[in-house]
Amino acid sequence: MTTTTTATTYSDDVTFVLVPGLRDHVEDHWQTHLQKQLKRAVTVPPLEHDKLSRAARVGALAKTLADVQGPVVLVAHSAGAITTVHWAQQASRPILGALLATPSNLDEPLPEGYPALSQLQAHGWTPVPRARLPFPAVLAASRNDPLSRFEASQSFAKDWGARLVDLGEVGHLNPASGYGRWDGVHGLLQPLTAGRVSA
Repeated sequence: MTTTTTATTYSDDVTFVLVPGLRDHVEDHWQTHLQKQLKRAVTVPPLEHDKLSRAARVGALAKTLADVQGPVVLVAHSAGAITTVHWAQQASRPILGALLATPSNLDEPLPEGYPALSQLQAHGWTPVPRARLPFPAVLAASRNDPLSRFEASQSFAKDWGARLVDLGEVGHLNPASGYGRWDGVHGLLQPLTAGRVSA
């Protein structure tokens, strides 16, 4: 049995776990729209305390996953992709696949208004793990992402064993860049749910 989305179909036994970045809930974010489109989807809740703590964010992801039965596809954005990679270093359950959309390069200084390198280091984010991921992954990269050079995303994909997808110039793939709805996400999720991306 399947459930229909605006773009494709997914097996009813697959749960999508959405991993946001460091932002609080944003109603017009593509992850918010995606959750509403999917029959089985949960979002890692925003932190009430220790919002910049890498350990707390990894713990929140682990807790969310512990409550999910059956196959899981992770859908991570920005620093949420880095949370996912940190969690994967001690992954305790199988994952069908992961979409890592415009991961922030936390090893390099971020634009004004974002946490400083010293803050990220103090809260355990750096260095970003480079070990190969234990599950299939797709890294969707932007050519003009203010939070990561395309070359850095290429390097992440190579080290993590992820399939690199060049999205072109989509900024940071957030509402400030016009996303909003991102219907193209389904074309990246379908191969992961169908097991057509190898680890």
